[in-house]
Amino acid sequence: MKFKVTYLEYEQPVGVFYMTIMNATNLIDIVNINRRGYKSIDGFFLWNNRTKNREDGIQRQQSEERVKKISKYCNDPDATFPTPIIVNVYSDVKVIDDGTSFLFDIGDGEKIGDVIDGQHRLLGIAKSGHSDRFNLPVALLFNLTTEEKAYIFSIINSTQTKVSMSLIYDLFDLSSKRSPQKTAHEIARSLNKLESSPFYNRLKMLGKKEEDQYYATLSQGTFVKQLLTLISKDPDEDTSRIKQGLSLSKYYLPFRRYFIEGNDDIILKILMNCFTALKDVFPNDWRDPHNNILWKTTGYGAIIKSFPFLYDKGVGIKDLSKDYFITCFNHLRNYMEKKNEDFSSKFFSGGGEQLQNKLAGYIKISQDSML
Repeated sequence: MKFKVTYLEYEQPVGVFYMTIMNATNLIDIVNINRRGYKSIDGFFLWNNRTKNREDGIQRQQSEERVKKISKYCNDPDATFPTPIIVNVYSDVKVIDDGTSFLFDIGDGEKIGDVIDGQHRLLGIAKSGHSDRFNLPVALLFNLTTEEKAYIFSIINSTQTKVSMSLIYDLFDLSSKRSPQKTAHEIARSLNKLESSPFYNRLKMLGKKEEDQYYATLSQGTFVKQLLTLISKDPDEDTSRIKQGLSLSKYYLPFRRYFIEGNDDIILKILMNCFTALKDVFPNDWRDPHNNILWKTTGYGAIIKSFPFLYDKGVGIKDLSKDYFITCFNHLRNYMEKKNEDFSSKFFSGGGEQLQNKLAGYIKISQDSML
């Protein structure tokens, strides 16, 4: 098989790169993925087959979760993969260079090289069945040693700075279309700006505390991520379906119906009632948020985890007012007093989901007297 690709040559201290464009379908057929650990038998599509022979691969093991997520993302009408797949071309591959393009000549089933960076993108695109839709930037390097491949791979994957989720959610505000992320962001912003809100000026909207935010103990990213669990089981899927003009899946979550119907104001109102009640029942903790977990990630996460339980009870008696939630949190206060516990680090030391589950359990158990 012969095929030709034009390229743009550029040099960096590590060596010479040749940037080209290849359709994902074609690229998938002509590259290997060699993982650290064991040798892949027949290249790309048999990535799960192994032998007992060691292979000097540099790739990490395949993450099925990442592959599935990327595959699903490929269905988005605006799906994009702008960063290059980096490929090392084998030294024995027949290639003619005319100064502006490479002419490759390989036999059926042969590969031109192995992937240094981008394996999960390729696997995800392949799994999606839409590989023909994607023309990918590809950076070619030639005749790299195993040490050089490992160095490039390690540098790429160790120096990237993870983007703050607060910033990511904030950027949804720029979208003209609805999405669960945009709704959750707008609710967070409203709660942070409304003077009547218990979260007034207390959310770190871009993940960083402003000079006048002494009482800010919760990031926008944390607030939105937790709130999304009450709106959607798959926010990215919802966003994609909205872009395509498709109806959203109907299933039960407390705020699901309001979101589908565009009633974000109802979501905001119910949350205002809930957290204003929390503020009124535990005023000292609200006034001193740094010295208790109730107004930090642990407390907020616990409220969200227990919220479906409280919401269902409220719907059952047709009451989601602030007074209803005050009754709920009064039961929690009484329960904590009987246990002789408070929200300090003495009883909630550390953090994490385990402590959120602990407090969420307290909230549910304490409501027995409401039955």
